[in-house]
This record gives sequence, C-alpha cells and structure tokens, in this order.
Amino acid sequence: MTSVANSKPDLESLRAAAQQDIRQLRSEISQLDQPSIDLILERARSHYAWQDRPVTKQQISRMYDIVKMGSTSMNSCPARFIFVQSKEGKEKLAKSVKPTNLPKLMGAPLTVIIGYDVEFWRELLKLFPHEDRRGHFSDKPQHAEVTAFRNSTLQGGYLMMAARAIGLDVGAMSGFSNAVVDEEFFAGTTTKSNFLCNIGYADESALFQRLPRFEFDEACKFA
Repeated sequence: MTSVANSKPDLESLRAAAQQDIRQLRSEISQLDQPSIDLILERARSHYAWQDRPVTKQQISRMYDIVKMGSTSMNSCPARFIFVQSKEGKEKLAKSVKPTNLPKLMGAPLTVIIGYDVEFWRELLKLFPHEDRRGHFSDKPQHAEVTAFRNSTLQGGYLMMAARAIGLDVGAMSGFSNAVVDEEFFAGTTTKSNFLCNIGYADESALFQRLPRFEFDEACKFA
C-alpha cells in the first residue's frame, strides 16, 4: 500500500503543474475580445426555428469536451446528457412538451435533455480523489439533490455557451413535464431531468426584437 508520505510528492507535482498551466494560459490570453463575447452571450439570441442542417457526432463530442471542463462543486459533475436526434427519440420527448413548444422540438436537429444524477456522490472518489467527500451526501438525500440540481444547471449553461462557441445556435426550453421525461428516459435510474435545450443552425426569420433587461442598479447591490 502506498503511504501518505510517499504520495505527497506526486500531489505536489500535480499542483505545481496545474499552477504553471494557468500561468501559461494567462500569458497567452487574458480576456476574450468583444466579438467572441458577442458570439457566446452579449449579442447571442435564443432561437425557436431551425434550418434543416444536422448537428454531427463530432460537434456533439466537441461540445461535451468543453462542458466537462467547467467548474462544479467538488468537481461533482452531476449532469447527465441525452442527445436526442432520432425520430423515435423525438417522438418520446414530444409526449412531455407543451403544444406551443412542439414545433420547436420537432424542428430542431438536436434536442439535449440535461439531467442530474442524485447519487452523483458515488463517483466522487474518481472525480475528487485526494479526499473522500462521499459522506457529505450519502445519508443526506435532500442535500445531494439540491447540489446535483444546482450544478447540473451550471453544466447546462456551459453546454449552451459551448454550442455557441463552436458555431451552433441554442434555444433552451422549460415548457415540458419533467415527470414524463423522467419516465420515458430515466426510469429505473437515479437521474432526473432538469431542462431541455434545442441546438442547431437557427432560422433567423423567426426572431423578434430583443426583450428588455434590468440595468445594473435594478438588479445589483454592493455589500
């Protein structure tokens, strides 16, 4: 068995490498330029209609490779993604959505179910190997679910920005029945649905004017 003392040099070298990597990153780029910020957030729009162009498996894989590097609490990574492209998958998912959302769903080349595993903590030794944090959640199911929901929502946001970053458009949806999605896609598992997101190449002719936002003083305070 490897002793704690013997494992310290490895841990220290990993930390040193991580610190050097972030210093190197900051030396290469300190911030995004304005067009990049526009693309992923500031001028980006939610879309409701889609061109008849597929999203490839390579694009899906690339999105996930970006998403998986986003921060989550204790590196818990509780989100679970189902990428729905098939006719059969769309028909199952269609059972859950409100009528007004049906054309958005069926017209999109890809709809992602962002779910969360309420027993994510079972994988913490793999994802957070330097300390066993499973006891923080194993006998606290409500705390585990809140943590999973919160962090899967973060990961869903990362997915939306990742899609935009690689040239795709997105349209998140919450007008659906979580219970139906859970029954159709997650029955017999410890995963529950959070929200849906359509991804593809937008048909901009369906856009309307950008809606108002709060100004800083309306939404923000200092303390």
